Amino acid sequence: MTSHQSTQTMKPATAAKKLGVYLEATPAEFQEGVVSRTELSELQASPPEWLLELRRNGPHPRPVVAAKLGISISGLARGGVTEALTTEQIDALKQDSPEWLQKERATQAEVRKETVRIKEKNAERDAQAGEQRA
Repeated sequence: MTSHQSTQTMKPATAAKKLGVYLEATPAEFQEGVVSRTELSELQASPPEWLLELRRNGPHPRPVVAAKLGISISGLARGGVTEALTTEQIDALKQDSPEWLQKERATQAEVRKETVRIKEKNAERDAQAGEQRA
């Protein structure tokens, strides 16, 4: 009895998400096929020119756009950005610095500060609990 190991595959949308690229901007053969884990690893290890170009110039998916702008995905929606943006469009937004973007960046900064505060408080509490047990 031989063991048959099936190749794990994923939908193109999943692979695009893992690669951090906008699916609709990928080549047709990528969009229409399935991607094996081995193929995904190869794409990550030595990306073809189309992947390098997409990562460099976009269009970028919303999570990447949000990260490049320093805001949350929800902040993008509140700012009215619902479509993928190119690197050039993202740079133009940063340059223009509209009021909504400034507000969302401030909100994100507050969220980060609060996350750090909670983490420190929990670490302090855990340290005190450890001392009490000893």
